[in-house]
Amino acid sequence: MFLKVQLPWNVMISAENMDAKGLMLKRAILVQLLDVFASKKATRELGYYVAVTTLDKIGEGKIRENTGEVLFPVLFSGITFKIFKGEIVHGVVNKVMKHGVFLKCGPIENMYLSYTKMPDYKYIPGENPIFMNEKMSRIQVETKIRVVVLGTKWLEVEREFQALASLEGDYLGPI
Repeated sequence: MFLKVQLPWNVMISAENMDAKGLMLKRAILVQLLDVFASKKATRELGYYVAVTTLDKIGEGKIRENTGEVLFPVLFSGITFKIFKGEIVHGVVNKVMKHGVFLKCGPIENMYLSYTKMPDYKYIPGENPIFMNEKMSRIQVETKIRVVVLGTKWLEVEREFQALASLEGDYLGPI
């Protein structure tokens, strides 16, 4: 699910990026904000950082004594992506194994769909393994699937989420 958030942040600008008119300063603040925003990747509370939409407020700068850089408190709006238990999402299969498949769902790289949560699907081994049901519906690499999220897990070191998914429910499966 996409969330619209408003976040306070501190941006450090070096003295050479400042000018009297302020136009270069606003540009430098925005560029630095985008760099820091992209490097953060995700948080447990908000999910994955997707985009900065507006720079709402730039506070008064404070000079750092040791470095000579100026610290500006900023307030901006942005969009994040976080999935929740019970939510129905679309994913793309990127790996098929005997015991299930791994999906990508937006910025989430590791969503696991176990064979036990794919009713009526049987594993068919081979060079390009697949899961197939009696109606000849296939789950293979690059297949788009609608699934329900069973649970999520936040990994602090990697700064990413993992999720478990299921096809048990109405209108779920390959699209």
